[in-house]
This record gives sequence, C-alpha cells and structure tokens, in this order.
Amino acid sequence: MPQPWQDTSLSAEDRAAALLSSMTLEEKLAQLSSVWPGSEAEEGEDVAPLQHEVSEAVDLDGLLPHGLGQLTRPFGTSPVEPAEGAAALARLQTRIAAGNRFGIPALAHEECLTGFFAWRATVFPTPLAWGASFDPALVGRAAELIGGSLRSAGIHQGLAPVLDVVRDTRWGRTEESIGEDPYLVATIGTAYVRGLESAGIVATLKHFAGYAASRGGRNHAPVSIGPRELADVVLPPFELAVRDGGARSVMHSYNDIDGVPSAANPWLLTELLRDTWGFTGTVVADYFGVSFLELAHRVADSRGGAAGLALAAGVDVELPAVRCFGTPLRDAVRAGEVDESLVDRAALRVLRQKCELGLLDPDWSPVPPALLGESTEPTASTESAESAESAESAESAEPGSGLDPDPDLDLDPPGMRAVARELAEESVVLLADDGDVLPLAPDARIAVVGPLADDPAAMLGCYTFPRHVGVEHPELPLGVEVPTLFAALRAELPGARITHAEGCAAPGPDGYAGETGAMASAGAAALTAESRLAQAARTAADADVCVAVLGDRSGLFGRGTSGEGCDAADLELPGEQGALLDTLVATGTPVVLVLFTGRPYALGRWSRLLAGAVQAFFPGEEGGPAVAGALSGRVNPSGRLPVSVPYASGGQPWTYAQPPLGLRGDASSIDPTPLYPFGHGLSYTSFAWERPEADAAEVPTDGETTVRLTVRNTGDRAGTEVVQLYLHDPVARIARPVSRLIGYARAPLGPGESAEVHFTFHADLASYPLGADGTRVVEPGALDLRLASSSADSGVRHTVPLRLTGPERTVDHRRRMVCEVRVK
Repeated sequence: MPQPWQDTSLSAEDRAAALLSSMTLEEKLAQLSSVWPGSEAEEGEDVAPLQHEVSEAVDLDGLLPHGLGQLTRPFGTSPVEPAEGAAALARLQTRIAAGNRFGIPALAHEECLTGFFAWRATVFPTPLAWGASFDPALVGRAAELIGGSLRSAGIHQGLAPVLDVVRDTRWGRTEESIGEDPYLVATIGTAYVRGLESAGIVATLKHFAGYAASRGGRNHAPVSIGPRELADVVLPPFELAVRDGGARSVMHSYNDIDGVPSAANPWLLTELLRDTWGFTGTVVADYFGVSFLELAHRVADSRGGAAGLALAAGVDVELPAVRCFGTPLRDAVRAGEVDESLVDRAALRVLRQKCELGLLDPDWSPVPPALLGESTEPTASTESAESAESAESAESAEPGSGLDPDPDLDLDPPGMRAVARELAEESVVLLADDGDVLPLAPDARIAVVGPLADDPAAMLGCYTFPRHVGVEHPELPLGVEVPTLFAALRAELPGARITHAEGCAAPGPDGYAGETGAMASAGAAALTAESRLAQAARTAADADVCVAVLGDRSGLFGRGTSGEGCDAADLELPGEQGALLDTLVATGTPVVLVLFTGRPYALGRWSRLLAGAVQAFFPGEEGGPAVAGALSGRVNPSGRLPVSVPYASGGQPWTYAQPPLGLRGDASSIDPTPLYPFGHGLSYTSFAWERPEADAAEVPTDGETTVRLTVRNTGDRAGTEVVQLYLHDPVARIARPVSRLIGYARAPLGPGESAEVHFTFHADLASYPLGADGTRVVEPGALDLRLASSSADSGVRHTVPLRLTGPERTVDHRRRMVCEVRVK
C-alpha cells in the first residue's frame, strides 16, 4: 500500500509534510544538498569560481543511505553521447532511489542558457541575441523546445534565464544577459521562463539580485546602488518572471549589496521574494555561494556558520556539491546554533517540488522518455506521467545492466536547428549602411578578412558546451555543425569570388587565443603580425568589397575576451583587431564590418569610414548562415540593439535610461552619448509611420488608454519594423530617466503592406519608487508617450501627450507591468 506521501490524490504540500515528519535530521539535510559527479576527476580549468580550490571528494556510498537532493550537471561536465548520458543518469537515479529508505530520487539540474548544455545538443543564440530579436514569442518557443530536450534525457531543472540588467558592458557576463533595459529583460526573460516551464522543466532565475551592477563591471565585485535603483531597474525582471512566468526556482547572486551578501539577505530571499511576491519554489545557491560567505565575504567564520546564515536568509539547496549543508550544518543544529525548523522549512520546499515533478509518485521511473522511444516534443506534462512500463524498465537499470544506450537520442534535430536559425536571423542588427554595398552583389569579388571569419568559435558564447567544456577536450569535434561566416557566404553567394585572409591573431587576453574551434592553419599561425596585415591588405585591395569579421572569443575566468570572469578594462576592440580594421579601411576598398561579440565595442573612430556594419551577439550554431543571409539580402535585418554601442571606449553611459544629469552637458568635458543607441537597427526597406491616435488625452491614475499607430512598408522588400514605446515624465518628485521603454512590437510587412499597432497604456506603467523602501506611486500630471525607432531623441517619430488625473496612488507587486500590444 502506498505511503501517504505517495498518495497522488493529496496535495503536494500535504504529501511533502507527511514525508518530512518521518525523516531524521540527516535525511532532511540530504535533501538540501547536491553532488557533482565527475567534477573532481576533471583536471582542466575551472568552470565555476574556485572550483578546484573548493571542491572535495565525495563519498557517494556514505551519502546515499540518507538520500540526495540534487545532481549537478550530469551532461554538462564532460562530453558524453546523449543516449549514453541518459542511460548513465537513469542508472545513477536507480542507485540513489534504492539507497535510501524512502526511495527518493535526486532532482537533476543542468545549464540551459543557450540550449541543453550537452555535447551534440543544439546551440541557440546567446541571451543578448534574444534581446536583439525583440521577439518574446520566438524566445518562448525556443525555450519550450529546449525544455522538451532536457526532459527527454531525464533533467528536471534548468539554470536559466539570466535576468541581470546590464549596467556596465565591460562586465564579462554581458553576453549572458538580455540587455540594458529592465522592461526588455523582463518581457523576454519571462517568455523564456514560460516556455521552459511549459515543458515541465523548473526554470531558475539568475542572479538574485544586483549581480550586473558591480563596481567597475568586475565579476563578483560589490554592488553599490540605492534602494530606488534596485526597485526600479534590478528587481522588475525577477518580479515579472515569478508573478507572470511561474518560475519555480531562484538562484541567489554572488555579490553583496551595500555590504549584505545576497546569500545571507533575509529581506531579499524571504521578505521580498516570498512574503511579498508570493514565491513558493526553491532558492538554490549559485555554485559554492554558501561557502563564499565564509571564504570570500567573510561574514561567517566556519562552514556551519555560513550554512546557518544562508539557511536563515532563505537558501534551500546548496549547489553544486555538499560542503556546508552536510555535516557542518548538522553539527550546528545539534549544538543549538541553528534552529532545526529552518532545516524543516527548506526540506519541505524541496520535497514539495519533487512531488510536483512526480519524483515521489509510486510509478516513478528513472528511465527518461528518450530511452523508451517516446517523442521528445515539448509538452506540459511532467515526470508524473511516466508509465508503469517505464517503472518496470527501471528495475533492470542497475549499473552495467540492461538500459540500452543505442536509441537515437538526437539533441540537435532539424526542428530545433530551424528555430535556432530563425532566432539568429531575427537578432542580426544592421548598424550602418551607406546604401552602395549592401546587400552584397551576387557576382562581387568579396574579401572576407579577420581572425573570426573562418572560426566556428565566433558564433559561440561562454555558456555553450563547446566553449565551456569542449575546450578541455580538443581531440573531440564540436558535436554540432557550426558553419563559419566564410563558409556560409560561399554557400549563400555561389556566383561571387570570395577570398579569405586572417589579418591578425585571434582575440584573447594577453595573446591567449584559445585552444579549440580556432581553425587557423599552422602556416597562418607562423605569420608575423606585419605579414598578416600585409596579406589582409592585398586581399582587400583586390576585391570589390571587404567584409571584416571581428569580435570576441568567449571563455571563462580570463581565458577569453568575453564570458564569466572575462571582464574588459575598456571597450576597444580586443587585441590587434582595431589596427586590422584601420589597415582595411586604408586600402580604399569599401569595408563592411561584421562583429561577433558578447558585448558592444566602441566604433566611433570608424563610423564615417565604413560602407556598412552588422552586429551579431554570439548567434549560435546557425549564426554563420544567418549573418550571411543578412549580408546577401536574403534576410532583411530586423534586430535592434539591446545595449548601446559607445562612440569611444571611455565615458560610455551605463545605460540609455539616464536622468538629465547622466546625459551630455556643458558641466563635463566627457560626452557619454552612444554612437548607436539602445533600440537602434536599420533595414533594407523603408517604413512610414502615420500620425498616431489615442483613445483619450486624459487618463485617471488607475485607468488606461489605447494608442494606435499605422506602419506602412514603403520600400520594395519585405521587412519587419520594430515599433518602440517610451515614457517621458517631464516632472517627478525624484530624478527620473528622461526616457524609458514601456512597450514594443514587431510588425512584419511585405512591400506596400501596412499594419495597425495598438499599445494599451495603463497608468501603472508610469509608477516609480518614491520611498527608500521601494514604495511605488502613480502621480497625476503630464506625460509623453514617445513612439520611436530607438531610445535616442532622433529616433522619436511621434509624441502622444497624456495627462494623468485624480489622486496619487500607491501600487505594489500586483500593478500592471506589461503594456498589452496587438498588431492588426
């Protein structure tokens, strides 16, 4: 007869409580811990901060009698054939469940920032490219596919999305973020959460909170922001993803805010997240984040002390491995230093989530759908839907026994590649076009020059498997096909004469050029810097047009020019690439700059010298064909900048959303005005915006109005216009951004076609945090709604004046946060 906690007719809360009441302290603590199989055996570079300094050998046999909360990165630690990895995970889950008296399996988590973080899995564009697409629906569709892929292999939780709002693009993890605007981050990120959760995968919001606002753009650095900036910029993406996205997990950030580490902040993790926002899921530690309370922040003098601080603040699960929440926490509880009720609180949350995932159901099976020949298409079902047949199969899933690793578990099927291609194409931003060269002529003589022109690594961010783990296994292929831009252009324009030269060494810190994916020949490597430049100049001079392919090489902790721990001292193009671009421009051949980067770089010195410029933010495995299509004109670029491109490497604004004193003024000799503003992007066609109409010129402070705008394609090519709605508040009681995004819409139109774009503006969208406690108000007075093609004044096409009337209102987390948009 099933135990009460196995009774699926009961609520998950009641089942979890029944199980908790039967557990010993050691068994409860086991549910708060994780193990990282294979990490201690990996001898390469760290893939998590201080990984090899903090990691310790784990006695799995000693742990399993008490149970286990989570398994860390079963696919993302070393290369493994997908079917073999799924079979090994199933065998390990069988061992874990058999090892404890309740038969509780572990919850398996994996990274999924650019797709399933596994060898041979589809590599989607990086999140900064999601932001450039301005397309939440497409991002949500990609997330649903990623979630279905994760679930098919036995994964339950995905560590994504990153909802950090970029404040300083020198920060190495800019590429992992969606952009510099909180509304864009919130809406795109929430769409990703919905997609992942719809596939039955627990989405994990990262990094809560303030991580991207670090001093000097340095990773792990302290954060010095006021409560209003926190409430207005940092928190809204998390708030929306919890409230409207249904995220079931949150990961604390590494930083402190005004001296209080996030992992030890009860106001952040309990009072705000749970008591105010109503979050009911689990809070997990960023890798080794609990240990860092002792080792880095130094707010605890022992492992047990660190565990007690984190647990009291609201951290439920220690990741990636048990170090503080095991024996040290047990001893602290028994010594009376930590209240056991805090352990019960966290364990109840973990068990409740396992109930929701079906992991405590009597018919649970460790055998994932892919090994049963089931469809891997994403569905909203969870592990609770697994059949009795799969449970019987699990009985033979002992190590070395019957699970067949032969099923064709394809983690890079054509359907996923197609969505990766679509997202890559929508994310390409046409920065500049003089009208004479682009699109490229099909019979042109084209010189493709640059160290990234024929390098698959140019497409891949640091949280892709090839750049994160694959670099430690140079003997293995990438695992998926990643066409380079040079190869893609040759396929795109078969009638053109296309030549190639590297021009300079691949970008890297202090000459570090990486170790894989750099398909540079031995002969090219032997060239001197001068001879490389000379060869590039000859190649460009002999062509009708030169495509200069420059940018970043992603990596980790100083092993790249972009990525986690790869912060930049300034925003100059890395390495010798600036000198190469100078050389190419000097030839007199028209130069089209193509950038594959994880952050924007200062382009002011070339702004009047280029025939065109294209920006792609690590566009994934289909990025080469996507950019080649944009250059040929097969793809009409529709991407818009999610981060501003600075004119010069110093003095750039943190974001466009500055109060008046943050903009250019006579009181300073530094002009922070960007070269290309947030929201900027060109097209090969033209659009006319007819004068908008609003339902009402006066709106109550609790009311709404609809603004209608007709957009017409006046060119001879199909294209997509991205209409952006900004709010300007002329007078407020605190200094406010001159302009901030509150809505946007993509309008795909054929030649001569038109569409009506409707924005429903609610007065709540004009709220701002007035009090230092984050209290938000909607105050009466004049507002301007700016319909624009970018955040710059020059991008404003029409202004709709409004007046809010009635009493001042105080609003909270239940306010309207999203502007409803319809394209008719």
